[in-house]
Amino acid sequence: MKWTLLTFGIIFEVLGTVCMKYAEGFTKLIPSILVFIFYGLSLAILVFVLRRMEVSIAYAIWAGAGTALIALIGIIWFHDSISTAKVISLCLIIMGIIGLELFD
Repeated sequence: MKWTLLTFGIIFEVLGTVCMKYAEGFTKLIPSILVFIFYGLSLAILVFVLRRMEVSIAYAIWAGAGTALIALIGIIWFHDSISTAKVISLCLIIMGIIGLELFD
């Protein structure tokens, strides 16, 4: 159950970040409202996850997975630049997330 909740928390965090891009500095009403809704849901879920997981593990996975996913979305959807260094860095984030759980 904690992994399902954490997954939803990560998804809402990523949706909030995508809405930030579409909010264009809070000049677009609907995306601006969605930023707060999605981040609120994400943080609320994280609070519930922390009842069942260590904060160091839960937050690192939440932040790392969100960072990796938004970087991939940026590259694929928003046509952000891609480089070997970015790919290696994303791989290191993913390896770090896996390592946190495997070596707990």
